[in-house]
Amino acid sequence: MNRLITSVICGLVGINTMLHADPSRPKLVVGIMIDQLRTDYIEYLQNLFGEKGFKKLMKDGAFLKDVDFKVPGLDPASGTAMIYTGGYPRHNGVTAAKVYDPVSKDMVPTLHDPSMIGNFTTETYSPANIRLSTISDELAIDGAGLAGIYSISPDPQQAIIMAGHAGSSAFWINDNTGKWATTTYYRETPAVVTQRNYNEPITTRIDTMQWKPSRHLSSYPGLPAQKRLLDFKHTFPTADRSVYRMYMSSPMVNTEVTDVAITYLKDLKIGSRGDAIDMLNVGYTAAPYKYVKDGDFRLELQDSYLRLDGQLTRLFDAIEKYVGLDNTLVYVASTGYYDDAVADDPQYRMPTGDFSVRRALSLLNSYLTARYGNGDYVDTYSAGHIYLDRKQIEERKLDLNEVAEAARDFLVRMSGVNDAFTMGDIMSSALPAMEAMRLGTDPKTGGDVVLEFNAGWNIVNDTKFPNETKVARSSMVQTPVFIMGCGVAPVVIGTPVDATAIAPTVTQVLRIRSPNGAESKPLDLLRR
Repeated sequence: MNRLITSVICGLVGINTMLHADPSRPKLVVGIMIDQLRTDYIEYLQNLFGEKGFKKLMKDGAFLKDVDFKVPGLDPASGTAMIYTGGYPRHNGVTAAKVYDPVSKDMVPTLHDPSMIGNFTTETYSPANIRLSTISDELAIDGAGLAGIYSISPDPQQAIIMAGHAGSSAFWINDNTGKWATTTYYRETPAVVTQRNYNEPITTRIDTMQWKPSRHLSSYPGLPAQKRLLDFKHTFPTADRSVYRMYMSSPMVNTEVTDVAITYLKDLKIGSRGDAIDMLNVGYTAAPYKYVKDGDFRLELQDSYLRLDGQLTRLFDAIEKYVGLDNTLVYVASTGYYDDAVADDPQYRMPTGDFSVRRALSLLNSYLTARYGNGDYVDTYSAGHIYLDRKQIEERKLDLNEVAEAARDFLVRMSGVNDAFTMGDIMSSALPAMEAMRLGTDPKTGGDVVLEFNAGWNIVNDTKFPNETKVARSSMVQTPVFIMGCGVAPVVIGTPVDATAIAPTVTQVLRIRSPNGAESKPLDLLRR
């Protein structure tokens, strides 16, 4: 009997050793999402980068220079969901950061879940509204629930999307208090983060932070003479009610994210705890800093990339120290869009105007009242989507499609509106030009009429207080993805790659299942 037990134990040890020895399976996967990352800035500034950040990704990994997300109106939530699910917004359930809630008749976060409780926040989130599995979910299933899957990001919904349905934990920064926050949905609340909230809170440091150029102005290329005259200096005074939003829009927040990521690697020992592959998901920003006084953020943007390169270097050094880069698969992706829209100075006489949302909704309701009788036919507006009061339309025994078409025909004649579409137009049109809008619109949560505005116009949502103004602008840029490690061959791919191919490509490299709603075939990136 003793010999039998000994033989079984030795056999198990042998199996365990073989699992550890399998070079095709890394110990750790690190997924990095960088909001609004652009390919051209990486290439333009590469001579100023160090050797162990972006340059390492370009040298040692697959560099996909033009990842095409196809759909308009992306944000950190919808762009991240496309990368992690491999599905378009129409199918994965995340079309935007906010969606219309017919119960409250207001816009709510897409991942809002009132059944949950927030820790260090009153926000209540869960991944329940993500309709497809993610890279993280498939890794958790592969590890039979033993994998540690952690996510940290300044943005709550990005953090949750990266952690997925089966993740261990997701943390984000509360934009009202500056504390790292999470949701009771996830089973783990790492003590290292809660201790940071008490021992090293952002709120005790933010008043002393200053963002200034990290090098002499003469070393920043391609700037006009007037941008080389004075250094910029941005501070984050706690007296300003938007201080944490300002902070999270700056590259200073990337340092905080890296600090926490390194703490995870060091104290949670992810990537070195067993046979299951662990995962660390990290959210950074490379977005234009909209709080500049003159509306010209080119110098700040270059400095953001240089600082971001430094944070990637810190993170890669920590991975090498605690896990080993040879034991790690790293992928870095942009959120797929770029928002540099600011109002031009009137002296340049650019074609423009103000589109008042309040006025447009009021005029639309008056028109529908004259046509169908007294009533409140319009509920709300968000990001170009106008939501009609379906309950009232139903009570009046009106046809929703007919009312929506009447609203479309009225709105399209307004100044500043380039075009207007009903949900029926978007979903039924076979025109290739409508495909992008169709893939990015969910008929379950989208508006009854969708507006497309003239470039250069100021869209003033004066139904909110304070008013929210957005400048209509189409910024077409190339956005990159890097995949490094785990047998991936160094290669540069300049032809467009569909963003929905990234998730199946990553899972193919890992030799696990693809997310269940992935739209594209994986790329073949492995060495031969």
